[in-house]
Amino acid sequence: MSNQIFIFLLNTVIGFFSLALLLRFYFQFFRLPYRHPISQFLVAVTGFMVRPVRRFVPGWGGVDLSSLLLAWLLECAILFGTFMLRGYDFSVNMEASLPGVLLLGTVEIVKMSLYIVLVSVILQAILSWVNPHTPLAPLLDGLTRPFLNIFRNRIPLVANVDLSPLFVLLVIQVLLMIIMEVHREIATML
Repeated sequence: MSNQIFIFLLNTVIGFFSLALLLRFYFQFFRLPYRHPISQFLVAVTGFMVRPVRRFVPGWGGVDLSSLLLAWLLECAILFGTFMLRGYDFSVNMEASLPGVLLLGTVEIVKMSLYIVLVSVILQAILSWVNPHTPLAPLLDGLTRPFLNIFRNRIPLVANVDLSPLFVLLVIQVLLMIIMEVHREIATML
C-alpha cells in the first residue's frame, strides 16, 4: 500500500516537472509567444533546472535542448523509481535493464508529446466554437498548426467545416496504440 502511494507521488510530482519541461521545449520549438502567461509560468517553474544544464547542453537552431533532455531524464527517473518500488532488482541484469529504462523514457516522452497534441487539438476545437478569441488561442494554434496543415492542404472544407482535427485525432490514436505496444514489448524484455 505505501509503495503505491510513493509511486503515485513520484508520478505526480516528477511527472508535473517533466510535462512542464516538455511544454517549454515545444513552446520554444514552435516559437510560441514568450510573453504569454503560460509561457512565463513554464519558464518560472522549470528555470531552476534548465539554467544549470544549459552550461553543458547548448541549444541547437534556437531550440533549448536542455529542456528536452531534462524531461527525458525525469521520465527515466520516474520509471527507475517505479521499478525499484515494485521490487525489480536492477543488479541482476544491469546490461539489459539500464538501456531498457532509457528506451522506455524515450517512449514516455513520445507518448506525452502525442497527448499534448491530442489535448491541444481538442481544446482548440472546443474553443473555436465557444470563444475563438480567447487568450489561449495563439498558443493552441501554434502547437496544432503544423499537424493540422498536413490535412488542411489535402482535405477540402465540408459545408464550411474543417475536418482536419478529426484526422489528426485519428492518427494520434493509432500512434498511441503503436506506442503502447512498443512500451509493452520493451517492458517484457526487462
